[in-house]
Amino acid sequence: MDDRPLILTALLDEPTRLHLDGLRTRHFPPERLLVGAHLTLFHALPAPTLSDVVADVTVATERAPMTARVSGIRSLGRGVAYTLDSPELLALRRSLAARWHEHLTGQDAGKSDLHVTVQNKVTPERARALHASLTAGFTPWDATVTGLALWRYDGGPWEAGPRFPFAGGPVPDAGGAG
Repeated sequence: MDDRPLILTALLDEPTRLHLDGLRTRHFPPERLLVGAHLTLFHALPAPTLSDVVADVTVATERAPMTARVSGIRSLGRGVAYTLDSPELLALRRSLAARWHEHLTGQDAGKSDLHVTVQNKVTPERARALHASLTAGFTPWDATVTGLALWRYDGGPWEAGPRFPFAGGPVPDAGGAG
């Protein structure tokens, strides 16, 4: 039995994903760049719940794609993330969390924000410099959440699992693991 934890991410439209992945590639320490840009919804679902997770995610994606507003840039102290606002995606996440509540880690049970990290594990000075640079030229934009993706955490790199496109949306590119 595969006991590696499951990760559930939201898939973003290709232009948004490519933009954020490019920033991550440029600003993440190369030795720590094990996965591409990603919007994590759940960080560590237990492996034995795989069939329930797949069934619940399949039902959850029987809906149209949704909008997420890339609304700002947040300091992480030793990194930088883009913040996203999407009441629909948060509602979907809350619904899944309610179904999986007995399996959630503290981190997953308490998650209430959406963000994509483009820099992490750098000096506070480097993080402040990137935050200032990105904030100076920032204009909010709307991204499309095209589906959900399941991964296996493999001690660093992630192994891509099934993709679940929203009904009527494009088949999402794997993204997020490059």
